[in-house]
Amino acid sequence: MQHLRTNREGDRLGLIERGSVGWAGNSGFHMLNLAVQMQPRRVALVGFDMRVDHGLHWHGSHPEGLSNPTAANTDRWRRCTDAVAEPIAAMGVEVVNCSPISALRNYRFADLEEALEC
Repeated sequence: MQHLRTNREGDRLGLIERGSVGWAGNSGFHMLNLAVQMQPRRVALVGFDMRVDHGLHWHGSHPEGLSNPTAANTDRWRRCTDAVAEPIAAMGVEVVNCSPISALRNYRFADLEEALEC
């Protein structure tokens, strides 16, 4: 696969065509969708804060010309990402949230070391 395609028509998982993912407005959702398509046993979420009250990004603000997230953006991201927890679990994929200040609530929290244990 050389390119990832996003379906801007919906904020749902893309599971029919490998490499075509749901939109949900953020690259973290795209990554989670793509990972689930690969049918792993476990996915560890790192940096999925889904909030702006602790700062915009781990890397600071985007440069001029690129938008930075708002509380409305992160609320949408959280709702969309939490909404796919059940369908992902039904596929037999365990998703572990390794972001201690994350606003996500539908995934088990663990530290990264624990999540990477096989």
